[in-house]
Amino acid sequence: MKKYLLIILFTAVLLPSCMNEPIVEPNTYEGNFESLWKIIDTKYCYLDYKHINWDSIHAAYKLKIDTVKTQFAFFDLMGSMLNELKDGHVNLYSDFNESRYWKWYTDYPDNFSLALINTSRYLGNNYLITNGFNYAKIANGKVGYIYYGSFEDNFSDNNVAYMMNYFSSCRGLIIDVRNNGGGSLSNSSQLASYFFKQETITGYIEHKTGDAHSDFSAPLAMKTIANKNAQWQRPVIVLTNRLAFSATNDFVNRMTQAPNALIVGDKTGGGGGLPISSELPNGWLVRFSASPMLNIAKQNIEFGIEPDYLVSLSATDQANGYDTIIEKAITLIK
Repeated sequence: MKKYLLIILFTAVLLPSCMNEPIVEPNTYEGNFESLWKIIDTKYCYLDYKHINWDSIHAAYKLKIDTVKTQFAFFDLMGSMLNELKDGHVNLYSDFNESRYWKWYTDYPDNFSLALINTSRYLGNNYLITNGFNYAKIANGKVGYIYYGSFEDNFSDNNVAYMMNYFSSCRGLIIDVRNNGGGSLSNSSQLASYFFKQETITGYIEHKTGDAHSDFSAPLAMKTIANKNAQWQRPVIVLTNRLAFSATNDFVNRMTQAPNALIVGDKTGGGGGLPISSELPNGWLVRFSASPMLNIAKQNIEFGIEPDYLVSLSATDQANGYDTIIEKAITLIK
């Protein structure tokens, strides 16, 4: 009798828990479609901000599922649906392809030429290299120039201290992050820390607290510390273009609050949402923006950050061996 009583009690405890479990969609085209749509509906952070009617998109794409005959066609259809979000941080990953959205930068001029910065006027043949930084003195030794191509490249305080010591006779410093598609947020905050005199609130982040599109926590302050191991307190110019994205966008956002910094070039590419990933029933992964990052005025930086000086790379200057954006930075420093 006791045994049966225990079974009844155990079942009573389990049943409510099982009844509250989220619905697991079947591994079919329709099941995977519904799973992908639901993940974005409940977890993506910019649906309301971008005025996206996700219900209408559901209706439009569901009608197309019956036309799909292969997994490749289904992947393309789901990738097209995700592109409605217009977000460079949104990707669908399978064993055979990766969806991506590129229009956040393809409608803008490049405003960067690697061949040009490698000429003798800028980096030349004898530039120094340390952990992702290419650097040299330019403008007759009066200006320090650093090109940093990826925030995936880790560095130490010692690396930066050596560079700053090398530039100790320079009037100012240029940090070129054009075409830097991002990487580690810890690297972006570390690089910014060398240009602050004291710990400073440089932005905010929000986190989803529920399934509704605008269920967010109160904005949480993001601080940039003042690095004690290396400091640069002379003018610093940050060069940007549309391919400055994600962690680079975060770095630029921080540098807008640095006391001696200016931003020169084109508007950054944005990518202000902190991405996470979820899995579909068929094993495909979807990456998407989940937590919006804000500037000091608590405004979204998803669509990019405007420079202090909007400068484009002139075709005439480029033909004559000059980078218009670097030359503007040199003028500002001098």
